[in-house]
Amino acid sequence: MLVFLDTEFADFADREPISIGMVSEDGQHVFYVELQDFDRDRCNAFVRSTVWPLLGQIEGATVKRIDLSGRLRAWFATLPRSVVIACDSQFDREVLGAVIGGQWPTNLTGWFDLRPLIDTTVFDQAVTAYHDQPDRPWHHALHDAHAHRAGWLAWMDKRRRDCLR
Repeated sequence: MLVFLDTEFADFADREPISIGMVSEDGQHVFYVELQDFDRDRCNAFVRSTVWPLLGQIEGATVKRIDLSGRLRAWFATLPRSVVIACDSQFDREVLGAVIGGQWPTNLTGWFDLRPLIDTTVFDQAVTAYHDQPDRPWHHALHDAHAHRAGWLAWMDKRRRDCLR
């Protein structure tokens, strides 16, 4: 199963996590949390102006850092035995690794790099179309994960159509 990941973090220098969003390829499995105890003083100006206003909009999403690893592990335990994480940044992978703590879940079997797809027209158009809808802002970890899923699905559909020609 492919799971799309996005994170928001305080700054590129230390990458203290703020929020984590994941959605499965089929859209049936969703994980989203916002850390309530991240250090706001470590956030850069972009995060303060763009990410902060988007927090607190999803009921039940806040979690303390100490509880995050357990919630992540419990969520991964609900997934099939083979999960591949798809993300567009090594930073997202590092943030997930830092908060999950210790060993990766046993069903996390690989990584798919979305970076080569980002500049394809079909992927970009699908991501933009997703974010053009009301209440689907950019730089919100859950919405960005859903947008990556939309882009990947559009890219895969195009590949299938091209193969049939």
